[in-house]
Amino acid sequence: MSNETPTSQCDLSIAGELSIYRADELKQALIEPLKAGVRMVINLAGVTDFDTCGLQLLMLAKRTAQAVGAELQLVGHSPAVLEVFELLNVAAFFGDHLVIEPSPAAKS
Repeated sequence: MSNETPTSQCDLSIAGELSIYRADELKQALIEPLKAGVRMVINLAGVTDFDTCGLQLLMLAKRTAQAVGAELQLVGHSPAVLEVFELLNVAAFFGDHLVIEPSPAAKS
């Protein structure tokens, strides 16, 4: 991650769990660069387990970005992330443009 100037970009890829078990570990990595005003792009393609604590952490990051005038973008949503976003209907909160495929049961 890089946060040399307030206009720099911080790219963060999260792999494995984005859950209560890693919340403390990930909180500082998500929040500190945003407090410095950097543009943060979080790649969620490697997220294998995503719970409501992980969602709350992303929501905190989004609110922090808004409060300090920084930009937060989520990209590469894994199936685990898409499932929770669809279930809780939160994509609009993040400003994400997601194409969520209908479940196989809905196609029949």
